[in-house]
Amino acid sequence: MTPRQRAATVRRLERATGRLATAAAARMESELPWYAAMSAEDRSWVNLVAQAGIAAFVQWFREPEGTQAITADVFGTAPRELVRAVSLQQTVDLVRTTIKVAEEHVEELAGPDDSAWLREGLLLYSREIAFAAAEVYARAAEARGAWDARLESLVLDALLRDDVDDDVVSRGTALGWGAVTGVCVVTGNAPSGDPETIAEAVKRAARHHRLDALTGVQGQRLVVVLGKATDAENAARAVISQFAPGPVVVGPLVPGLAEATRSSRESLAGYRAAVAWPDAPRPVAAGDLLPERALDGDGEAIARLIDDVHARLVAEDSSLVETLAAYLERSGSLEGAARELFVHPNTVRYRLRRVADITGLTPTVPRDAWSLRLALAYGRLAADPVP
Repeated sequence: MTPRQRAATVRRLERATGRLATAAAARMESELPWYAAMSAEDRSWVNLVAQAGIAAFVQWFREPEGTQAITADVFGTAPRELVRAVSLQQTVDLVRTTIKVAEEHVEELAGPDDSAWLREGLLLYSREIAFAAAEVYARAAEARGAWDARLESLVLDALLRDDVDDDVVSRGTALGWGAVTGVCVVTGNAPSGDPETIAEAVKRAARHHRLDALTGVQGQRLVVVLGKATDAENAARAVISQFAPGPVVVGPLVPGLAEATRSSRESLAGYRAAVAWPDAPRPVAAGDLLPERALDGDGEAIARLIDDVHARLVAEDSSLVETLAAYLERSGSLEGAARELFVHPNTVRYRLRRVADITGLTPTVPRDAWSLRLALAYGRLAADPVP
């Protein structure tokens, strides 16, 4: 194509820019369901992008050897929010439709003798546009990933500080956790390696079990918030392979992110105290570590031992506390407790079964017996504090 022919074609393209953009918008309206379903504002931005794309092609065709910044020329006209409203696949559909409309007008724009040149130009330009679109979406994804990581860090920090307010819930909603139910917090030792790589591995394992996950490495510990769980311990098992050797403690299941401070608080308290129970299962529920947590000074654990054991037994029947204490003090001897209380061993046996029914702790099981012993001790201290 001679310079004179190119100049003439460019002039015809410039005059047809508005008409081509209108035709492209009408074609998108009829062929692209996602376009028709968009808001009027978003459609106007898409139309502007299509028009900018045609104008940029005219400029590119005028100087094909130039270095026009296609990304800025075409996609810089729309707000960044449009990247969220229009997917990469939809952008490909947009480019394909616009180029198809331009191809249909090649004959009238370039004439039969020069149409091959114009078609080739459209083909080359569509390739450049495709690369430019990929670059825009790659940058947007990178920026969004960095922003999401920042939000995730803020949410985790608030949970660990027991400081969840409306702002934290709003950040969680921005991360897609607004409607997530069945939340629990899991704490354990962090493996060595890059924190971002560790976090991605945790999330991949959670997704495999259809769970959502927020996670972060905090010093030597790895904290994972799991969502869409129906059982806290089963959810913890889904990601347990991502923790380094050592205790893995899971907090109780709570309704949503707004209540997750309770699960976080118990999980962290259990993690601190788990060293006192070397044979604890992995994972272990924070509620199963109440004795160790109480010895570690966890006021919530002490209160639960008093309320769930000592206070309930006293309220039910004071003889249950007396019988339990006698049984424990005599190293689990039914006969010894019966002699101390001047009752038949079967009476002791019956009362111990009632203790198990009321508290969920079986006096004849060594670990449960230890929990019961601590609960009685804390209950006595609370009932008769030293002045």
